[in-house]
Amino acid sequence: MECMSLSEAMLSRKSVRGFTSEPVSKETLTHIVELAIQSPSASNAQPWEIATLTGAPLAELNRRAVELREAGAPINPDVAPADLFGDFLRRRREVGLQIFKLLGIERNDMEGRERWNRKALRFFDAPVGMIIYTDGALERSRTDFDLGLLTEALCLAALCAGLGTCIDQQALSYPGLIREITGIPESALLTAAVAVGHPDWAFPANKLDSNREPVDSVTSWHGFDSV
Repeated sequence: MECMSLSEAMLSRKSVRGFTSEPVSKETLTHIVELAIQSPSASNAQPWEIATLTGAPLAELNRRAVELREAGAPINPDVAPADLFGDFLRRRREVGLQIFKLLGIERNDMEGRERWNRKALRFFDAPVGMIIYTDGALERSRTDFDLGLLTEALCLAALCAGLGTCIDQQALSYPGLIREITGIPESALLTAAVAVGHPDWAFPANKLDSNREPVDSVTSWHGFDSV
C-alpha cells in the first residue's frame, strides 16, 4: 500500500461523514491496523484492542442502537465527553453549524437534527465500524494518551489506503449493546469508535474543511530570540 508523504497525509486528513456502500476487505483493514499499532505507548504497554465490524454484525449494532434511542434509552458511554467552555465550546459550535448549513438543516429543524444524530449513531452508515478499547483496570492517566495516538495513526493509515474515517464518539452511546454483539468483556473500557469506508465526496457534509488555529496562538517560544 503506497502512501503520500506524512505531511501530505496530515494536512489532507479530514473527518468523512458520508460513505459509499463499497466494502472494505479484511486484508486492507489488517494492514491499516498493522500500521496503527506501531504507535508509541508508555513503557511499550500497548494498552489497546480493536473490534472491527462489518456486514451483519455492524448492521445489527446500528439497527438496535437506533431502536434504543427511539425508545428513550439513556446514553451511557464508558468515557463521557468532556465539558467544553470558552473557545473550546465556540469551536465545537462553529463546526456543528457549518455541517448543518451544508446539509440544509435549519436551527429549528429538530427532525433534521435527529436524523443526523441517528446517522452518527450508525457510524455515519460506513461499511466498517472500529471500536478501540482497553483493560478497564489500567489507569486512564496512562492509557488515554496512548489510545489517542493509536486512533490518529489508524485514521492516517486508512487515508493511505484511499479510505475515509471519522472518529465517532456517538457510536459508543450504548456500550452494553456493543459488548453483547462483539463479546468485548465487561471489564474493558470502550474509548473510541471510528467509521471507515470509501468517501462519498458528493455527500454535502464531506465538503467541510474545519479550521485550525494559527501556530502562534497555540505555541509559546522560549529562548529562540538568541538563536
